[in-house]
Amino acid sequence: MENSKKKKNTGFRWLRRLFFGSKKEMDIFTEEQMQSPMRTIVTKFLHNRLAMIALTVFIAIFLFVMIGPAFFPLDLGYSDSTQNNIGPGYNMMSIPSALKKDAVKISPSARFGVGIDSQGKVYTWGKTKLSRTRSIEKIPAIVKSSKVIDIAAGIDHVVALTETGDIVVWGSTMNGQDEVPNAVQKLKAKDIRQLVAGNQISAVVTTDGRLFMWGNVLNVDAKVEEEYQGRIAKVALTSFGYISLLDDGNVAFTGMKKSSISKVPEELTTGGNVVDITAGDSCCAALTKDGRIVIWGNTTHGEENIPTEIDGKFVSVQGGKYHFTALTDTGRLYSWGEDLFGQSDVPSGLAKEKVTAFYTNYFQNYAQTESGKLYKWGLKGYILGTDNLGRDILTRLINGGRMTMTVGAVAVIISTIIGVVLGSLAGYFGGKVDMVIMRIAEVVGGLPFLPFAMIMSAVVNSIMTESQRIYLIMVILGILSWTSICRLVRAQVFAARESEYVTAAKAMGVSERKIVFRHILPNVISIVVVSATLDFATSMLTESSLSYLGFGVSPPQPTWGNMLKGANNSIVIQQYWWQWVFTSLIFGICTICINTVGDGLRDAIDPKSNER
Repeated sequence: MENSKKKKNTGFRWLRRLFFGSKKEMDIFTEEQMQSPMRTIVTKFLHNRLAMIALTVFIAIFLFVMIGPAFFPLDLGYSDSTQNNIGPGYNMMSIPSALKKDAVKISPSARFGVGIDSQGKVYTWGKTKLSRTRSIEKIPAIVKSSKVIDIAAGIDHVVALTETGDIVVWGSTMNGQDEVPNAVQKLKAKDIRQLVAGNQISAVVTTDGRLFMWGNVLNVDAKVEEEYQGRIAKVALTSFGYISLLDDGNVAFTGMKKSSISKVPEELTTGGNVVDITAGDSCCAALTKDGRIVIWGNTTHGEENIPTEIDGKFVSVQGGKYHFTALTDTGRLYSWGEDLFGQSDVPSGLAKEKVTAFYTNYFQNYAQTESGKLYKWGLKGYILGTDNLGRDILTRLINGGRMTMTVGAVAVIISTIIGVVLGSLAGYFGGKVDMVIMRIAEVVGGLPFLPFAMIMSAVVNSIMTESQRIYLIMVILGILSWTSICRLVRAQVFAARESEYVTAAKAMGVSERKIVFRHILPNVISIVVVSATLDFATSMLTESSLSYLGFGVSPPQPTWGNMLKGANNSIVIQQYWWQWVFTSLIFGICTICINTVGDGLRDAIDPKSNER
């Protein structure tokens, strides 16, 4: 009990010294009488407030990048064009409070959302800025002054239908998203049965069963087989195509380009049993009259894992990019498929509520209940934003930091072992041994470091796997950076080998190997620790320099260096600042902290650094 109290008091004393200073200090002579040399070094270091703060920050960063990957796993093959260059923030599902209790329709998109209330007013939220000049928030004047009765959000645009029959498109219009066909412009509001938007494309289904599609028709299969015109009741858009529900209750592929979704299951093409259809990224789902859901297409994200234990039977289904959400006749919601952003994790609070309406698309879900509450789940945003491939900056920052620190640490261990061994031998034996080792050190030290490392990396690039390249970089950095610590240890051993304890050890017949590595080396190890600490930061910088130049660790495996290389673009630097600011910041802080700790150790070891 007493020992635990003493340890606790000691901890409080260290914290007090770190932030408030010591109230009473012993003079240098009393200190030397009471403490061993190592304890004196530790005490001096603990009294260095700047070094202790730097050590605390470095330990925090170290734990952040070493433990973080367990909570932020990295998928090297992941990329998503719908999530590229998204800025930091968690506002992608921040629906306006005025719409929460009066929403008539909500339409989620990949990075923003739109909705209308009972008065026909349009609301927007999320990452609405598409570029410097285009924003979903810039609602056209005709939309603001009219009552909107239907709205749909595409991947980069919004299409709205007013009560007077006007169809208005805004957002990105570079691929013809606003080129509404003349036949559609002549329609009245009562003539439109369905309004839908998708991947740079929009579609309208009329009450007489005709389908019109416009937008990026080169990227999406937007043509309609003429034999189906006049028979279409509903369409469901995938990322590159669509399917149709006919007015006879059968599903048909009415497009022109054959794909995985064009092979509609036979049970859906006859019998007239289908009541609803929806689509994901590259797969489709149909709901039959008896409450069964049939899924076909490319189901690589678990879209086919339909829940079997449900309350009631399904009466409606909607699709996100890689997941589906369905409503039962008892008012219960069920989601399944990919759950990377929690889009398939239905809130537990909905189990006690009866859902009256729900809206699902891309990675988001919204549900309105009988009690008037609005629930939402799915992708809310990214703390540090995304890069040009839609990858989470925070996840790559954590995993990249672990790689950078690992490469730096292993390289320092290799260089320290080589430098200490050769420096000890050169300093103790002198003569020819010293001359040979120092000439080798001069040759290695005279090599142009970065160009030589780049050449070696380029030569072996085609014959090694990525894992082997990473190991090679560690070895290269270690082999090429041992010369400075070798000279330092050599000088220290030169001075120590004439000491009395070395003479006594020789007189007692102790072997030279033991004299060098068991007697002399422990007396100079503090200098080695300081040098290794400073070299750690240097190795991290060197690895990042190689990766930045394209000769280090290659993407998609992240390091802080190649993350900065990916941001080496004037457009990225000006418009997408989050792709380089956070990486530069944590890298700079980490390097400064390591160097500050090294300086603190050097000051603590050097008795002349803190003269009183």
